[in-house]
Amino acid sequence: MSENVTTLLGSATIAFATSFATMVLLLRTGLAGRLAIDVPNDRSLHASPVPRVGGIAVVAGILVALLLLDLTLYAVPVAIVAMLAVVSFVDDRHSLPIAGRLVVHVIAALSWLLYGTDYVLNWTLVPVVLVIAWTINLYNFMDGTDGLAGGMAVSGFGIFAFAAWQAGDPNLALMAVAASAASAAFLIFNFPPARCFMGDAGSVPLGFLAAAIGSKGWIDGAWPVWFPFMVFSPFIVDATITLFRRVFSGARFWKPHRDHYYQRVVQMGWTHRRLALAEYMLMLCVGVSALVTLNLGPGLQILSVIVWLMIYIRLMVQIDRRWRLRTVADGPR
Repeated sequence: MSENVTTLLGSATIAFATSFATMVLLLRTGLAGRLAIDVPNDRSLHASPVPRVGGIAVVAGILVALLLLDLTLYAVPVAIVAMLAVVSFVDDRHSLPIAGRLVVHVIAALSWLLYGTDYVLNWTLVPVVLVIAWTINLYNFMDGTDGLAGGMAVSGFGIFAFAAWQAGDPNLALMAVAASAASAAFLIFNFPPARCFMGDAGSVPLGFLAAAIGSKGWIDGAWPVWFPFMVFSPFIVDATITLFRRVFSGARFWKPHRDHYYQRVVQMGWTHRRLALAEYMLMLCVGVSALVTLNLGPGLQILSVIVWLMIYIRLMVQIDRRWRLRTVADGPR
């Protein structure tokens, strides 16, 4: 046990140090500004261009930590994360077609299930692939305000690491702790006011890892299927409900927008810092709740999920009500 803890701490240290050093290098040499710049658009909540290369640092931290631990053991996730990072970085610079990106995401999901887990082919293949592909994208959708995606990564993967360690799965814990630590280093530069954004090169691989670690833990029996959904529910609920609302309203849901709940909260007057701190509290509460619930019986686990669903519904109703009041108050000009 002590050896596993030492290895976990070593992985976290390597991931954090690599990510932090990469961030410093990118910002101080001016490479960040030359590689990718986030110019404000219809979806943006910022007013001036900001470098979006933080994902390079996050991925570097994760890959270096895993490669130094065991190249053979982590070959599949390393290869998939690297592929997603490269494709997403090209997208950051040149805006690839949506269809092409989705094909890559589906390939990543299939590759993970077939070669990265002990998944037994059955009727669940299609829905599981779709869930993984959706998680890849929803993490990207939620990366729209200072500190949000980085904070979710620190909290979510940290909870995954602790749960995997408790379940006696150190290899899964190492993947999670590397993602959490690398994201923590990036968050130093992304906490409001952000000096650098993550970009697709970071949010897409992190979305994949959230789905990959969550699905593998479920397949290996480290936790029940509801657990990863609850841990990352602050992102899953907002992104999924927003997508459905835009589809049913007839909006061009694939276009950039500012309809997410977190975006509306900022538009209604909250600062990026206030939103980030509130989201961190929500992330920690739901993550700790998920850990505690793991040790309870099935009935109490279901009850916990229902309680959190009611909390989310209440929060969304409040935001919707205030948004409508704001819209009526503004009125036509």
